[in-house]
Amino acid sequence: MNIYSAISANKNKTWIIMLLFVLVITTMVYIFSKALGFSGYGYAGIALIIAGLTSIGSYYYSDKLVLATTGAKEIKKSDYPRYFRTVENLCIAAGLPIPKVYVMDEASPNAFATGRDPKHAVVCTTTGLLNMLNDAELEGVIGHELSHIRNYDIRVMGIVAILVGFVAILSDLFIRASFYSDSRENKGNTIFLILAIVFAILSPIAAILIQTAISRKREYLADASGVLLTRYPEGLARALEKLAKDKTAPKNASNATAHLFIENPFDNRKVKNFFTGLFNTHPPLEDRIRILRSM
Repeated sequence: MNIYSAISANKNKTWIIMLLFVLVITTMVYIFSKALGFSGYGYAGIALIIAGLTSIGSYYYSDKLVLATTGAKEIKKSDYPRYFRTVENLCIAAGLPIPKVYVMDEASPNAFATGRDPKHAVVCTTTGLLNMLNDAELEGVIGHELSHIRNYDIRVMGIVAILVGFVAILSDLFIRASFYSDSRENKGNTIFLILAIVFAILSPIAAILIQTAISRKREYLADASGVLLTRYPEGLARALEKLAKDKTAPKNASNATAHLFIENPFDNRKVKNFFTGLFNTHPPLEDRIRILRSM
């Protein structure tokens, strides 16, 4: 996949994801309400409206929700001049509008980009990353994040972050309601109850698997695109090496936003088994470093 086909695919995928989200949420609410003994069509209609509004809201406001979740703060050039200049210089080289520049007061080194398009984009790094990297390494990381912006990865990944969280909340609400309701003994159809339990368990897992699949492919492309911008693969390779060695636990990351970061913020747990590999939002850092050094 080249950069231009990736941009086109991301634009199309945005609308497909939003449409599928509306259909999935409406179906889930219908099944959940029937399982609890309520009128399925009435609640499904309400869910259709809420899901539609959530999809539209995630398109326009996913970046604000992500920034609020991470506790990131917008900065001026005088606050972090080296960081700000790096963003400015690489944007000029890439022909991109200069995005808003944010910082997370976080010792764990990491970075992400978010927004809906290059004109409404944000680049954010942690203070830990700024303190750890030299100029060439910082350029490599910022080049990677600007590539996410140029490739429209930020639109897909930001929307997925919000929608995955919504599915998880809905499943959790059903499970709680089924425990705390008066059981509505036999008022709910048994078949719908079984379906609801299956949906409540599998829907968040399926959403996370979609999230990880979308993210993994885009990390490789953003690495390559970033190197095309900086012309120095070793800078990003050395930055990723430092991230791999760091064991500082993150404070403000969550499973819903983990796929946005340049490195999975939960890799520091170093729990290596089949399930953590399956749900890992990023390809292994060792593979990314090896590919960078083969360029």
